[in-house]
Amino acid sequence: MKVLILGGVAAGTKVAAKLKREDRSCEVTILTKGKDISYAGCGLPYYVGDVIHEKSELVVNTPEKFAGLTGAKVKTLTEAVEVNPAGHVVKARDLTTGEVAEYSYDKLVIATGASPFVPQIPGLNLRNVFQMRTPEDAEALREAVETGAIRRAVVAGGGFIGLEVAENLAAKGVKTTVIDFAPHVLPNFLDPEMSEYVENKMADAGVMAMTGVALEGVLGTEAVEKVQTSRRAMKADALVLAIGIRPNTGFLEGSGIEMVKGTILTDPYMRTNVKDIYAAGDCAMVRNRQTGKPAWSPMGSTANISGRILARNLAGEEIEYPGVLGTGVVKLPGGVNAGRTGLTETAAREAGYDVITALSVVDDKAHYYPGAGSFILKLTADRATRKLLGVQVIGSGAVDKITDIGVTAISLGASVDQLSSLDFAYAPPFSTAIHPFAHGVNVLINKMDGVLDSFTPSEYREGKTEGYRMVDCSPAPALEGCPYLDLTRIDGEVEGFGKEEKLLLVCAKGKRAYLTQNRLKAYGYTETKTLEGGTFFTEIEPEEK
Repeated sequence: MKVLILGGVAAGTKVAAKLKREDRSCEVTILTKGKDISYAGCGLPYYVGDVIHEKSELVVNTPEKFAGLTGAKVKTLTEAVEVNPAGHVVKARDLTTGEVAEYSYDKLVIATGASPFVPQIPGLNLRNVFQMRTPEDAEALREAVETGAIRRAVVAGGGFIGLEVAENLAAKGVKTTVIDFAPHVLPNFLDPEMSEYVENKMADAGVMAMTGVALEGVLGTEAVEKVQTSRRAMKADALVLAIGIRPNTGFLEGSGIEMVKGTILTDPYMRTNVKDIYAAGDCAMVRNRQTGKPAWSPMGSTANISGRILARNLAGEEIEYPGVLGTGVVKLPGGVNAGRTGLTETAAREAGYDVITALSVVDDKAHYYPGAGSFILKLTADRATRKLLGVQVIGSGAVDKITDIGVTAISLGASVDQLSSLDFAYAPPFSTAIHPFAHGVNVLINKMDGVLDSFTPSEYREGKTEGYRMVDCSPAPALEGCPYLDLTRIDGEVEGFGKEEKLLLVCAKGKRAYLTQNRLKAYGYTETKTLEGGTFFTEIEPEEK
């Protein structure tokens, strides 16, 4: 069987390597327009910041090494320009000579990836306008930083790559601002209040996020001097474009392959609607594991997993790719990391679930162990079935641990009740006696069962606490202008508080407020609410103190 693969990097090379292991008799050829067959695109921002020291460390395989390891043929600097499904032929141009040749196939795999979106604005031809897609892009930006040519930078795009670049530029002493047209950074990845927390942490670290603005142009004579936004012009020595990516599928016009916004539709077996043509990676749609709807997941993890399944199907198996959960983790400016899997609260409501959420601040390891910190954990569940729908976590520690537990739980359709007493690993350097994930689940269960009555940070911001008297429940008075309640002294009716009075109980992280509520309920107080996440997560407005 002759298998032709268009594109290298992640999905294409995974298909080729796995297929040759499955069936050595297959004749596998990769055509890729780049000179590199496989490189670590996700590592580029860390090369900019000199966390990864050598550019060579980003190159996973050279074409020669890959061919030797796998037995697949590799033709670099060769770009597909036309697909003819009827003739089982692809036309491709040699980017060195300009000559166009035909390549026949029995099975075709399209893994052409995606390219950075470049807006049509003036000034992009100026020096020190950068993209972040190839090792050469990262090398150019790092060289400009290290030669002192860049002291102020604007990063356009508040997604993963943009924020990772911003973190690494800031670490190199570059004053950095992130701009994005969306209302918040990490749009669609986190719920708005979680993104806002990230923005505040970025600001604390000197990286400002300017959201809700459009990039309109670049000003300067020879090099970047200012970046023009819809709000104002900003002084800058460099602009890094990280606005997003677009699938490399323009050459498929007229092929009959079904696409949505330029992204190839595939079935669970990674097949397109055209016989003998498959697709994987950033150019292809998969499906959402929870909703079953088509989903675009331009992630290295998705490319490798789907590519591996595709190869096994080419070798004669019939394996479905169950789909993605929108899982991701990211290291951010401000010394925090963020992770998410499953549906956000916003997405779950849009999908029609009866949503309940709980936000808690939990220890990430034994509080007395050096380096202990906190996780901000937001769990989303379906009220009717009590199934876990989504996990969002922010913290200075191993947020991937929390995220991956969520992946397993959601993939197996677990209810919150099944998750609260799992036998998680514990030792002071790693975790807490009641695991942070289980702690967050217990808070959610208490809320679902009516044991905990609370307002979410979003509800506080929306003004739903109006009419409630705020009460300070901290170990010592901490909220100026608020009456103070000491949990340890509550042993009956509390003077000055009516049993049917609406009381909003607030402490640093939410735990002591819950304990106070529990005790007040025991003595007949019926209208108490706590603020989830406490002042650790929500800044109490001065006028409401």
